[in-house]
Amino acid sequence: MLQDIYPHVFCNDFVRRDPVPGDIALFFPAPDQVLLKSGENGLTLPTFADFSPVAAQGADHLFDIDDQGVYLLAKPGVYSGALSACSTLQFRTLQPGHLAFAGITASQLYRWKHSHRFCGSCGSPMRGGDWERCMVCPNCHQVEYPKISPAVITAITDGDRLLMVKNDRSSYPNWALVAGFVEFGETFEQTVAREAREEVGLSVKDIRYIGSQPWPFSETEMVGFVAHLDGPDVITLQEEELTDARWFARADIPPSTSDISIGNRLIELFRAGELG
Repeated sequence: MLQDIYPHVFCNDFVRRDPVPGDIALFFPAPDQVLLKSGENGLTLPTFADFSPVAAQGADHLFDIDDQGVYLLAKPGVYSGALSACSTLQFRTLQPGHLAFAGITASQLYRWKHSHRFCGSCGSPMRGGDWERCMVCPNCHQVEYPKISPAVITAITDGDRLLMVKNDRSSYPNWALVAGFVEFGETFEQTVAREAREEVGLSVKDIRYIGSQPWPFSETEMVGFVAHLDGPDVITLQEEELTDARWFARADIPPSTSDISIGNRLIELFRAGELG
């Protein structure tokens, strides 16, 4: 999955330190764009060596990958001609994988900081926290932490069949699993049952946790479950959310298009007969 970067090590300890030329330097011209470097092996993440010294001024240390710091630039200054603005969706396929994870995680933190430049309570400019990763209003002392929205994704099974859904109107129009955000007052398991009921009109039982993953593309923590059909298998489609939903026999499950998501992991576990 996206976060599985072993033998590389991700460290999100909150520390303040000045960058060195070999540290990763990321500048986002817009919430969905990032400066990437073109090289012989394709796109990669730039370092401070690709920018003029002014880039280090006000650079915000986000986290480390191994011994390499990852920084958010406040201003890029003059930079190498090998750098160009690219869609952050490039991080879905960027190689090696540990750099893709670094890039998309940095973009999540950029979007959070960008959307909290001003206090939502009094409107004053906010600043970064001195002792933890947060944005603080110096006027009313409102504190905002990085946005992380919990959501569930569920492999709904009926014997040798798996329920799959799709939304041709979304940015991911491929076959996937029932998923949705956790609402107030709910447990994860209650969210699983509600989403199954709302999106496809099905009741489920034997809800079981499988795993989780950060999904920085949507500031989400995805929590994966398997659940068994409880009752009739007739699908009632929520057309505002989906364009299709079907039961697939194990042998007929569509081939995977990516291996970075927990949704894909659930599908592959079922395909292999490892989800009871």
